[in-house]
Amino acid sequence: MATANTDLQIDWTACELIEQVPGKVSGRPVVRGTRILPDAIVGSFDLGETIEELHEGFPTLTVAQIKRLIEFAHSQRDQALR
Repeated sequence: MATANTDLQIDWTACELIEQVPGKVSGRPVVRGTRILPDAIVGSFDLGETIEELHEGFPTLTVAQIKRLIEFAHSQRDQALR
């Protein structure tokens, strides 16, 4: 069974797709204009879900948004490992 690397926390504040609103999902980072947690997208991708499957599961997000979230998270992780 595949596992995602969840040891590293992503600082989502620098991603243009993310907002944090007090009282909205307890102030956690969410995709702007939604209640979708970016960690849910990236975690599912890391566990083997395809971009197309993610888009089916989160149809309010565009494929470009999903790809950007994954790209951002992976670049943050790469920087943290350096």
